[in-house]
Amino acid sequence: MNRDGGGAMVGFVAGTDRGQMTLFPARLDDYVVEDNPVRAVDVFVDSLDLDRLGFIRVQPLDMGRPGYDPRMMLKLYIYGYLNRVPSSRRLERECQRNIEVIWLTEHLAPDFKTIADFRRDNG
Repeated sequence: MNRDGGGAMVGFVAGTDRGQMTLFPARLDDYVVEDNPVRAVDVFVDSLDLDRLGFIRVQPLDMGRPGYDPRMMLKLYIYGYLNRVPSSRRLERECQRNIEVIWLTEHLAPDFKTIADFRRDNG
């Protein structure tokens, strides 16, 4: 796997570094306690070999606009099922307002169609 220094796959849309200082909040990481289940989802998905599991678009394409990392999309998908948020439109809204989801997706907010397409292609 080709990763940059922060652990993100090169060629995918990059999220906000969770440890980066900002005006509000001071650190996104400070708003998700250490024993929050969302951290287990994060660690679990990062431990998976998505290529071996049959996920599509695990490696970024050489041309075109960068897509979302399938790991981030799977984290969002699992979060939705664990928290009874099955709708792609509701998950899209959660990406914009729910601090756990914002932390999990590193401030990325895919639209409902992208979420639905990921489910269709990898469900």
